[in-house]
Amino acid sequence: MLIFFSILKKSDIDMRTENSMQINVKATLAIIIRVSLLSIVLMLSGCLVGPNYDAPQVKVNDNWNEQNDSRVTTQGAIDSRWWTVFNDLTLDQLVELAYKQNLPLQIAGLRILESRARLGIAIGQQYPQQQDVFGSATAVGLSKNSALSITGERNFGDYQLGFDAAWELDFWGKFRRNVQAARANLFASVADYDNAIVSLTAEVARNYILIRTNEVFIGLTLANIKIQEQGLHIAQSRFRNGVTTELDVVQAQSLLESTRASLPELQTNLKQAQNAMSTLLGQPTGAVEAILREPNGIPTAAPEVAVGLPAQLLRRRPDVRSAELSAIAASAQIGIAKADLYPAFSLLGEIGFQTSSNSRVGADVGNIFDGDSLFYSFGPGFRWPVFNYGRIKNSVRVRDSIFQQQLVNYQNVVLLAAQEVEDVLTGFLRAQETAAFRANSVKAAQRSVEIAMVQYREGAVDYQRVLDTQRSLLEEEISLAEAHSSIATNLTALYKALGGGWEVRQGQPVVDQSTQVQMQERTDWGCYLPLPQLPENLNAQPVSIPDR
Repeated sequence: MLIFFSILKKSDIDMRTENSMQINVKATLAIIIRVSLLSIVLMLSGCLVGPNYDAPQVKVNDNWNEQNDSRVTTQGAIDSRWWTVFNDLTLDQLVELAYKQNLPLQIAGLRILESRARLGIAIGQQYPQQQDVFGSATAVGLSKNSALSITGERNFGDYQLGFDAAWELDFWGKFRRNVQAARANLFASVADYDNAIVSLTAEVARNYILIRTNEVFIGLTLANIKIQEQGLHIAQSRFRNGVTTELDVVQAQSLLESTRASLPELQTNLKQAQNAMSTLLGQPTGAVEAILREPNGIPTAAPEVAVGLPAQLLRRRPDVRSAELSAIAASAQIGIAKADLYPAFSLLGEIGFQTSSNSRVGADVGNIFDGDSLFYSFGPGFRWPVFNYGRIKNSVRVRDSIFQQQLVNYQNVVLLAAQEVEDVLTGFLRAQETAAFRANSVKAAQRSVEIAMVQYREGAVDYQRVLDTQRSLLEEEISLAEAHSSIATNLTALYKALGGGWEVRQGQPVVDQSTQVQMQERTDWGCYLPLPQLPENLNAQPVSIPDR
């Protein structure tokens, strides 16, 4: 049901004389001013329907489970450029290139621009929503048999030029809530961009560790192939001299070929990791090989790590910030839906000039701006969908349910974040202990091979003992390399879980310069392209964002 009223009618005001027209204009202007002032006062004093966001309680421990370990410290800030702890210049270069060239990160940056433009739309909706200049020059021919037909000339030209506007006042806070939601979505897009940086830097480091680990595996395999080739030559020599049987030669040959067979898979893994790194850098496959150069060993770092306190995750991790900002936006959407339960008040106005090129009227287009050609209408109105069959109430319920989902999701994200830190912190510490045991095992395996070879030459043991020790040495060396790789991988995952790395974008444009130029050639982006600053505390007053 639509209810509407207007104080003044259009085009039927009596303007028979110039004096009466001037009186009507003055009176109307006085009404316009009074109604406008009253409407603005009502709008400014209007309420905000819907709930104001209240941050939910989240459960976090006061301390980490592993914080009593001497290698863990909660003091000091988390290193924002955490990958530098590996002291690997190649890794530093790869992270820098990925930040500049990674395509998914560029998409995340462009979503910030989209959100900024959507905020501008939301802000603009607080002002007159319709502002149209109109004009027409129409040739009119009336049917002689029409009920609207007039005596005399039925063919004439009609000319109109004017301006009309409609302003739905924000009496219930509908448009202000929309601005709140749009601003929260903007800051959520910034948090998503930060999270993309955190994930990207961690993925580059993880992939780099994988590349170096496969290089070590290949190196160990090649070294063992040489050892096994030497063993095969010894077995062949002893067989030719009649000291041993052909069985020793066949067993040595079998072990050697088995070890050689493992190389293609390792080389495939290395190539796939290199291809993945090229994609992370936004480059075709093969582009990263020139940067990697020669094998450089698995990255190593100090055994100590600073992790801060669990409560700091609520502000450090971008995905936690994004989850809460999404809840803030969902809260504002409830108010937008609730506003439709109440009448919407508007100011409606139209003013213009109209004349016809009809000889009976005695007017033409030349006198369109005469006082007699003026027409106008102005007045308040309202609409109220009284009979909506529960659609609006159910829309409010939908928005409330979505908001509650976002609150629960936020609480879950916080718990998962804490769990991730606990898991990888434990993995990092235990991997160090594993590596220490593996190092001792490798030393013992190396000594076993030496002893077995001496005893075999002396005839004290058969060649199977030599094969067993050589096989065991390769397995232990690979296990040690895996342990070192696990240390580096867990440290990378730990810094990711702590939300480290997103600070590198501070002071940097969200979109690279060449893309900015390309977009500016298509569209006037004004001052939207610089990256907006995310407030450290969501309860703090948000920074000012340009509306246009």
